[in-house]
Amino acid sequence: MTGESIVSALERLVAEERFGARLTVVSGEGLGKAAVLDLEDGLVAGELPPDAEVALDDAAVLVDREMPATLAYGDTEVFIEPVVPRARLVIFGAVHIAQALTDHASLLGFHVTVVDARAAFVTEDRFPRADELLVGWPDDVVDRVALDRRTSVVVLSHDARFEDPLWPLVLERPVRYIGAMGSKRTAARRREKLLAAGFDEATVDRIHGPIGLEIGADSPHEVAVAILAQMIAEHRRPHEPPELKGERRPLVPAHRLG
Repeated sequence: MTGESIVSALERLVAEERFGARLTVVSGEGLGKAAVLDLEDGLVAGELPPDAEVALDDAAVLVDREMPATLAYGDTEVFIEPVVPRARLVIFGAVHIAQALTDHASLLGFHVTVVDARAAFVTEDRFPRADELLVGWPDDVVDRVALDRRTSVVVLSHDARFEDPLWPLVLERPVRYIGAMGSKRTAARRREKLLAAGFDEATVDRIHGPIGLEIGADSPHEVAVAILAQMIAEHRRPHEPPELKGERRPLVPAHRLG
């Protein structure tokens, strides 16, 4: 494969917001060879030396963790750089805090979607930095948003008619973060209601409520900062080291597109 095919495959991953990785042989047999892994389609460009093809399995693990690494397979070392879509934030409830949260999240690079059943509140004038505005009830719009492991969900609506139907739709998805506005009393009532509805404790405990880190936030912008800080803390929370087939080596500088 040519270098152009590697670049083209990487550009497609980025443009189509797909999960994948670039693998580059940095020492040993096949020095300089590169390959591109698409998590759904497998190897889509380039090639690796036969003794390093197992690196594709390790790449899938590292993509899930969004963790670059240099791994050794015998005398061959491969640098693996995950390529992942832009993180998403879906906000349910187009209230004042949602406006501030959209502005701050956009500056941090999130793809922001704002959802509300009230069309008068979900407007470009109120949310100029939002990437997507959706009008509808939760079950009307849930299939139109990506609720995957790159997505954080923030529920700011105080209307039970809107919030209650939302939980079965969100708690069943592998989203990264879930937060809900409300007092400690409101959070306790929500928890009791969900447990009574048949959700187990581990599932219900995925909901951060009251939402945001306790920093004494008062204004909508301060609350937005507290929410984003909690989202980032959850994302950066230490995990058990992944089990990899290759042997770890010191990380080499990551190749960056554009």
